[in-house]
Amino acid sequence: MNPIKALSDAGFKSEYAYIGAFVSIGLSFVAWAASQAANKQDRAQADRWGIFVGHWAPTFMALGVALRLEEQ
Repeated sequence: MNPIKALSDAGFKSEYAYIGAFVSIGLSFVAWAASQAANKQDRAQADRWGIFVGHWAPTFMALGVALRLEEQ
């Protein structure tokens, strides 16, 4: 079964994926900003967390495009 069709049939809309992308960008920025106030050891962990969350954005964008095509 097509996972994109399954998501679409379950009511997951492309707008939700786009919102997820922008939220992940925002969370990445918040993690980076929080790392600026942390001590040196905690700063590295916060930076890695920000990078990890930032990598979600392209995935959500691609999912949004796939869902948009499925909706048409």
